[in-house]
Amino acid sequence: MTSPRTGNGKRRRVGAGQDKPSTIRDVAAQAGVSVATVSRALAGNYPVSEDTRARVMSAVESLHYVVNVHAKALSGRVAGPVALVIQDITGPSFAHVAAGVEQEAATHGRLSLVCATHGDSDREDDLVQLMREQHAAAVVLVGGVVPGEVYHRRMAQYAAALDAAGSRLVLCGRPPLPEGLPVTVVEYDNKGGAFQAADHLLTAGHRRILFLGGEPLQSSSEERRAGYRQALRAHDVPYAEELDVPGTYTRVSGYQRTRDALRSGMNFTAVFAGTDMVAVGALAALREAGLDVPGDVSVVGFDDVPFAADLSPSLTTVRVPYEELGRTAVRLALGREECLAGDDHVVLSTQLVIRQSVRRTS
Repeated sequence: MTSPRTGNGKRRRVGAGQDKPSTIRDVAAQAGVSVATVSRALAGNYPVSEDTRARVMSAVESLHYVVNVHAKALSGRVAGPVALVIQDITGPSFAHVAAGVEQEAATHGRLSLVCATHGDSDREDDLVQLMREQHAAAVVLVGGVVPGEVYHRRMAQYAAALDAAGSRLVLCGRPPLPEGLPVTVVEYDNKGGAFQAADHLLTAGHRRILFLGGEPLQSSSEERRAGYRQALRAHDVPYAEELDVPGTYTRVSGYQRTRDALRSGMNFTAVFAGTDMVAVGALAALREAGLDVPGDVSVVGFDDVPFAADLSPSLTTVRVPYEELGRTAVRLALGREECLAGDDHVVLSTQLVIRQSVRRTS
């Protein structure tokens, strides 16, 4: 590989056969113009003759010069990216939030970055700091958390640090912070969606509903559990602790919890799965036990991921507008100067989608 040319037509090499990246001074020397002229030609918003611009661009191409985007960000001449920080990039719900973030960022001419924490709070700290240093226009945090003083303190620190750097913290599907902090919150109606799902089963005559919720204390898990219990109260059905079986939001967990409930002889006629992935696991365990859905046991899920309609039977579930969550998060963060008061906290609605996995008991 050859090295970039210097002003006298030679190429520079650094170290043992490695090329040193070309600089703007190399471009200026090869084009026969000043550094300032190169800068103006590349910016595209200053008057430069066509001949000069052509010479500069020819030098840029031959030297493989790459503009220092970080330096441009410091000078305010380039739009900062939108960063999405999520727990797991493989989950279908997270993937749809990411799609919404990318789509909205693209409409604003912004690059979108996706980072995964794998549930590690220290990694989240590091990623938020990195995005601050990269002058991200917005940092969108997604995923359930354990709310409380520690959570509020960490988020308040994030919000203040990002705001000082001209960025914006967005909590997507996370609990809001106390008023007065520079943060945007985009939630969805977890509790209301869970109430709709449980109410649908109860209205169909089910009184023993196995609830496969999420992990205790997690914000989304507790909100869905609250909706389930509110529906029981609305139908004057006593809460049965043995039917409330927490766990992780995975297919394996849904399968194991349903299998264990069946093996223990637990009496139930319906399953309310905390996510569609949990519902898939529950369906597998029910079929393995020789039970028909919905003939013997009815099942509802939560999320309405794309495959829910393709299951057999098709899954009754709660639709969460995940892509709209992502789009709204970016739209509010980037357009906050034009937003009306109160627009920095939005709650999107959820919707029960009725399909074939529930039957009436009478």
